[in-house]
Amino acid sequence: MQTRKKYIFLTFLASWLLLFFFGGDQLRRFTFFSSKKTETLRNWPHWTDRSLLQSFADAEELEGDGDPPLQSPTARRAAWLNVYKNSRCRMETCFDFSRCEKHGFKVFVYPWEKGDPMSDAYRKILTSIEKSHYYTPNPEEACLFVLNIDTLDRDHLSAQYVHGINDKIQGFPLWNDGRNHLIFNLYSGTWPNYTEDLGFDIGQAILAKASFYTENFRPGFDVSIPLFSKDHPQKGGERGWLQNLMPPKKKYLLVFKGKRYLTGIGSSTRNALHHIHNGKDIISLTTCKHGRDWEKHKDTRCDKDNIDYGKFDYRELLHNSTFCIVPRGRRLGSFRFLEALQAACVPVLLSNGWELPFSEAIDWGRAAVVGDERLLLQIPSAVRCVAPERILALRQQTQFLWDAYFSSVDKIVRATLEIVKDRLFPHRSRARIFWNALPGGLLALPDFSTRRGDFPFYHPQQGSSPSDKFTALVRAVCPVVSLSQPLRRLLQAVSTSRHCAQILVLWSCEKPPPPRGKWPQTAVPLTVIRGRTGLSDRFFPYPDIRTDAVLSLDEHTNLSTSEVDFAFVVWRAFPERIVGFPTRSHFWDAGQRRWGYTSRRTNEFSMVLTAAAFYHRYYHNLYTSSLPAAPRGLVDRLATCEDVLMNFLVAAVTKLPPIKVTQWKQHREPVGQQVEDTAASAGALRSSQRQDCLNQLVDWFGYMPLVSSQLRLDPVLFKDQVSILRKKYRHLERL
Repeated sequence: MQTRKKYIFLTFLASWLLLFFFGGDQLRRFTFFSSKKTETLRNWPHWTDRSLLQSFADAEELEGDGDPPLQSPTARRAAWLNVYKNSRCRMETCFDFSRCEKHGFKVFVYPWEKGDPMSDAYRKILTSIEKSHYYTPNPEEACLFVLNIDTLDRDHLSAQYVHGINDKIQGFPLWNDGRNHLIFNLYSGTWPNYTEDLGFDIGQAILAKASFYTENFRPGFDVSIPLFSKDHPQKGGERGWLQNLMPPKKKYLLVFKGKRYLTGIGSSTRNALHHIHNGKDIISLTTCKHGRDWEKHKDTRCDKDNIDYGKFDYRELLHNSTFCIVPRGRRLGSFRFLEALQAACVPVLLSNGWELPFSEAIDWGRAAVVGDERLLLQIPSAVRCVAPERILALRQQTQFLWDAYFSSVDKIVRATLEIVKDRLFPHRSRARIFWNALPGGLLALPDFSTRRGDFPFYHPQQGSSPSDKFTALVRAVCPVVSLSQPLRRLLQAVSTSRHCAQILVLWSCEKPPPPRGKWPQTAVPLTVIRGRTGLSDRFFPYPDIRTDAVLSLDEHTNLSTSEVDFAFVVWRAFPERIVGFPTRSHFWDAGQRRWGYTSRRTNEFSMVLTAAAFYHRYYHNLYTSSLPAAPRGLVDRLATCEDVLMNFLVAAVTKLPPIKVTQWKQHREPVGQQVEDTAASAGALRSSQRQDCLNQLVDWFGYMPLVSSQLRLDPVLFKDQVSILRKKYRHLERL
């Protein structure tokens, strides 16, 4: 045992001697390796030393990165609390729901004078509210209040900055620490950090703000709105630019053309945009030629950038690009966001921490690509991976969102108010799917229904059809005791239709209706409803109407049962449109520079008169609930154009023309009893009144919504030897 230990010791000693003589140099290096490694780690190569580290940017550019130093958490918290002293506000804690119980959702705007300092944008916001169906001039009826003080621009360096707001609002007896108030804001803070300081205490008010930071946004209480320019239209607005869906990919894959900030917040992202420019399918152009002192701060890239910047037209790039980069500016939002939506150029958002507009309702993942400012160089490869069918869906959604919520100040304001309204009445609020599918949340009336199947728009997606019955609504205006013969014939023809569920007679006469025994016997229930003298009564959502389809008729209309049956079959295939018999047209009169109205029989038409037309009962609710008193009052005052307004409304919703079906006997409009002249002069007077109404409605809508068509649908009838009894609409062939 001792001998074995001795041999092991000698072997180990010999091994160390051999290692010392033949590998001493390597051993000495190993001994000092850790200390040399530590020394190496301490001596990093300087990032401007090009011999050691390849650079993709100029040293001057990197050294001149002008982003201000980040504030400490304590400083940021102090600045935030200066604006949001009620940072824990929720609808349940900072809103008085009791004010909305009696009169519903009504909005009061503090009275303002023409001489008050106010920007055009804020004046448009107040005008939109005052001309809407939300508005009330009585503060006792109001659920929500809006200040008459311009709070849009809170940059104290701006010429539109309003001073002393705190003192002014504290003197308002309705202020109540901002409770039940809505404050609009587009610009907050100033150089260099552009914080969200508004310069006054908003108290418990709801803040509808552009460029909202997510960390400051109070979910379920505040509303994030888009940044829009002072030239944004009050109402109407331009339509989206998407004309042809194919090909989904455009000439350019990715574009940007805009300012480059040399210093200050937002400069780091825009200074790096030139790295992705390849001059082929990716165009990224910046200019530092803006502001008064740009030459004092320009760098070595400025001159070349300015030359390249002028080689491309901005609108042309928008038209011909698939994706548009939307980087942050000094603030998180920019005008470029709405410009890209309108142009059907899919926005690629590079604005970390931005609470996107109306994010509570809109699913932006279906219309935009949300990127990260820190991963700018990965954006080109990311958008190249988007499939063509996905690009097509994104571009279509941009057009829908632009037209539904952002094309005018009026729609932005309405979307803001409807989001607040849904919070107040959650049992009647819209599901998110209504906001993200045609025709949009503003037209999906929760007072009508919260089920998709009850609306006329969603049947193709759900694979369903409207109900197979209709309600006939006949408007009677002749002040006679006994029923006229044309009315009796009409009631008999409609009641024998296999699709008719009931007949409602809207008696709009001063004299009482005839007793029940004087009315003709019908195969379906007949109910007489007392109406007022206003023409808008025919579009009131009467609870007796329980079918999806409404057949609107005048007492003088002459229709056969076969005509009614065929028109109803056509309507079931197009439930979102007006389907009917007598048509009218509009045209642009270049000589008088106004719209014209004609009843001449031509191949083209844009309106179907509601004297004989099918439409969905949803439009009764839309006509009565969404339209303010002004257009409905115009109809009642002129007493001629209720059907023109209904055609305007349906066309504005669907963007489609009505559908004409065959009528074998020509429709003739009645001559009013107050007119004692010939029928020709009465028709001319009625046409002139409708033309005046047409132009006033165009002014109110902000654009012409009517769409012309040459489509007419007829039953297929053949003069053949087949027995007429085997034909579906055999009575039409006999006429």
